[in-house]
Amino acid sequence: MTIAGPSEQSVLDSPRPEPKRPTNLLTERVLEICHYTDKLFSFKTTRHASFRFTSGQFAMMGLMVEGRPLLRAYSITSGYYDDHLEFFSIKVPNGPLTSRLQHIQPGDEIVLAAKPTGTLLLGNLKPGKRLILLATGTGFAPFASILRDPETFERFETVVMVYGCREVAELEYATQTIVALRDHELLADLIGTKLHYYATVTREAFYRQGRVTAHLVSGKIFSDLMQSGLDAEQDRVMICGNPEMTRDCRQLLIERGFQEGNSNNPEDFVIEKAFVGS
Repeated sequence: MTIAGPSEQSVLDSPRPEPKRPTNLLTERVLEICHYTDKLFSFKTTRHASFRFTSGQFAMMGLMVEGRPLLRAYSITSGYYDDHLEFFSIKVPNGPLTSRLQHIQPGDEIVLAAKPTGTLLLGNLKPGKRLILLATGTGFAPFASILRDPETFERFETVVMVYGCREVAELEYATQTIVALRDHELLADLIGTKLHYYATVTREAFYRQGRVTAHLVSGKIFSDLMQSGLDAEQDRVMICGNPEMTRDCRQLLIERGFQEGNSNNPEDFVIEKAFVGS
């Protein structure tokens, strides 16, 4: 048997140092939380003066768990000019992050990667006349920021926000956002009659029922809004939502002559593939 000497024993008895927080993470404090259903909630946090983002981008965000960061990709829903940050999240009962995140309270801390990224940028689209935003579930998140950006309404004559959920209550965050924009003291005049909100649900009685993709294929979205159908020459499209929806919408657009764009080659449509689920 080997017996540790005094210096060795003191090392064994001393507490282990906590893992150091990565230097590329910012700490923000929770300001407000709003729960819409048992599956969806939003929250606002403080914002470091050094944190910059472009409308439509996401950042790795989460909590410190047992001394280590547990992060997922979250689109920023607030305006790039706001002094706070806002996020829109799903609740997954056994999700590694969301099962914890749904219980945050004002004053709690979240951690945020200092460098945002993403493909849902106006700069990744060619000039056009009508901007069509297609979203399901928390896929509305990046569009909340894009709709809060004056450039969106300066670049396009018409903006159509198409949003699909399973239940009517799940539309609440998006509906509140649209109402607030139309009453916004600085944006209301710029938005005017350009913004059209098309909400649809799949599992409850509602004045519009059905999947986003089905309404897009049939052209019901545009006939209901009394607008012309899809036109690759004039329309620009952004897509964010569940993988099945994004795949089907992408295929539909390609079949109709639309080209997918990116930061190196702006084109007719873009898709956000970082869709948070847990």
